[in-house]
Amino acid sequence: MNTVFYKERQSAASFINPTDLTKPSKGFPEICISTFSKQIIDKFAGLNGVEVIAHLYTANGANPIYKITYGGKEIAFYLSLVGAPASVCGLEEVIALGARKFVFFGCCGILDDGAVNGRLIIPSAAIREEGTSYHYLPPNDEIESDPETNRILEDCLKKCGYSYVTGKIWTTDAIYRETPDAIQTYKNLGCVGVDMEYSALLAVSKYRSVRFAQFFYGADNLDGEEWQPRDLTDYGLHHSEKYLALALECGLAL
Repeated sequence: MNTVFYKERQSAASFINPTDLTKPSKGFPEICISTFSKQIIDKFAGLNGVEVIAHLYTANGANPIYKITYGGKEIAFYLSLVGAPASVCGLEEVIALGARKFVFFGCCGILDDGAVNGRLIIPSAAIREEGTSYHYLPPNDEIESDPETNRILEDCLKKCGYSYVTGKIWTTDAIYRETPDAIQTYKNLGCVGVDMEYSALLAVSKYRSVRFAQFFYGADNLDGEEWQPRDLTDYGLHHSEKYLALALECGLAL
């Protein structure tokens, strides 16, 4: 992106703002959890005491936002849509509703199977190969995670007894254009996983000055002669209690 054009764009107010259609909701939880697996969201939406408190609206339909009480705190949770632009729109609107602390979790493709070795991933940075983040932050190849937030994530994983690895995440717009050369290049740059949202979500959180944490679990494996789908189509449901518990604990710690 042209740096001069970026500076000119940032000097002007947005023509359309999240608050134009999404108004602050009195009493909306400060903490919000999100994931990309509808199976996980539907499972926990059915728990006793969970209620719908708002909706996100798109041409795809209404996406409910739920509220759960955990550790004496009311915490919102909702389904994030797949892909950087869609997930960012949801995040922007939930910020407009009133949330200020976010914990996301989701799957990623594994680029370094030896380094990950079945463990959860705490991203140290993201390589920005998507387009959305460049509308929020100055052009740069990478965006770093917040060290303090990562420390909180690490403390929560240790507290819950789960092993983890840290490393960069490659965020791309095109899942079907993850070529062998690109995979090797980003692995050599320190990426242990690949996703489609992280760098954009991280950019928005920095731009809007909200707390944001995300951890990943491995799904398919790209680190080999042939692609291994593994449990990609499970969408995290098999370990959903583990992931949600970690996200809730981290939300309280934020």
